Amino acid sequence: MKFKYVCSDCGREYDSTDILYRCPECSDTSGTDKDEMQKGNLITMLDKEYLVSLKDRKSVTPSDFSPYPIPDITSYPVGNTPLIQPKRLIGETGYTGLLLKNDGANPSGSFKDRASQLVAAQAIHFGENTIALASTGNAGSAMACAGAAYGLDIVLFVPETAPKAKLLQSVLYGAKVIPVKGTYDDAFALSIEYSKIFGGINRNTAFNPMTIEGKKSVSIELYNQLGGKAPDVVYVPVGDGVIYSGVYKGFFDLKEAGLIEKIPKIICAQSEKSNAISRAWSTGELKTIPSASTRADSISVASPANGRMAVRYINESEGWATEVRDEAILAAQLDLAKSAGVFIEPAAAAAWAAFKKDTKENKISKNDSIIILLTGTGFKDLAAVETTVTIPPSIEPTMEAVRKLFNT
Repeated sequence: MKFKYVCSDCGREYDSTDILYRCPECSDTSGTDKDEMQKGNLITMLDKEYLVSLKDRKSVTPSDFSPYPIPDITSYPVGNTPLIQPKRLIGETGYTGLLLKNDGANPSGSFKDRASQLVAAQAIHFGENTIALASTGNAGSAMACAGAAYGLDIVLFVPETAPKAKLLQSVLYGAKVIPVKGTYDDAFALSIEYSKIFGGINRNTAFNPMTIEGKKSVSIELYNQLGGKAPDVVYVPVGDGVIYSGVYKGFFDLKEAGLIEKIPKIICAQSEKSNAISRAWSTGELKTIPSASTRADSISVASPANGRMAVRYINESEGWATEVRDEAILAAQLDLAKSAGVFIEPAAAAAWAAFKKDTKENKISKNDSIIILLTGTGFKDLAAVETTVTIPPSIEPTMEAVRKLFNT
């Protein structure tokens, strides 16, 4: 498909015939300026004439909006995740248009399978067999999963403090996992240097524009699942801003195609302990924060790789940012499990926690169509569950012991 790259900051346009990661003119590739959010991330702009032609089709799919052909979808069936109507939660809250989009049902258990599928398609398009990246968890396991499905070599650099469960998943998929004695930033820099020396594709979040573009598929899915309509409001858990920007981009493309009239309000849900994008949106100062320490590790980001673009899209969607306490996030995880039968990781629960906070402040109408985007399965972070629930002690194998439990 014909497309071009546009710098999200300076507006320069670039041809898409070659692999391009960031704007050569304005990006801070050295990464030395830690106070300002980085510049130069690229937007993938599809051909306008092609997009308009989609309006005449009886139906559209995410593949119709993909810059690269998606290879063999049956081998790696990403997307088409459940859209749940949680009747108990609807009854409890009174919001009749409430829906849960459970992306924990993706092949590796997270939303990031969407980006990894498109990066794999990019590699196959350019005849590359190796993909390198840095990750602390879900992006790495998602890319490793795609690599296993498509027969690609995945080289994953991780800080040695990365969650063991997610690393084991990547190893199991066959990735070459390289723990680094240092921070995520150290692993990130090393992965880029690896790609420069050994070639292949680099999948680093926001660095490769396909990580944003791949995530827009959820918006096209929602359009179809809602019968050819956009929702009124979408809640998105946010760390570095890539998922948020991908969700926006999907609705932007639908609007460009003439399939929807308006982009929904997209709400940025962040932990109070990892609030760089929320703070930048509220203050207008596009700066990082000194540190992030939320229990929701998948959205724990002090220097968001896609912060500038996310802040821009919050404004363009007429959305807002809502910060929640870690205690509210863990309570939301428990709430969704007990009242909707959905087991998600804390990062995903931030979206539900933000929604509940906003309902108390009457920020949204009870008649709105509302999507809560749940981005990862709870099996990704069982340690978090142990902080909110406990396994009961064993009993003797007698009915007398059972009766005592139920006071009968």
